[in-house]
Amino acid sequence: MKKYLPLYEFLCASQKESIRFTFLEIENILESRLPQSAYIYREWWANGGHVQADAWLNAGYQVETVDLVTHCVVFSKCSKS
Repeated sequence: MKKYLPLYEFLCASQKESIRFTFLEIENILESRLPQSAYIYREWWANGGHVQADAWLNAGYQVETVDLVTHCVVFSKCSKS
């Protein structure tokens, strides 16, 4: 998760119930480009099974929607069960 630690920290500091990012905004937070697969495959944004997902899930967020055409993703706070 080291590469995605800045995203984790950003989300941990957020008090918002949902937050919308462009892929470029995420790249700015990471100070690194997202892999090409993030631009092509919706599965890259799945809520689990990947190190990048650990970053947002451990911060208490999940991917609500992702748009591969406009390169935007919306994270929302995970509901407490």
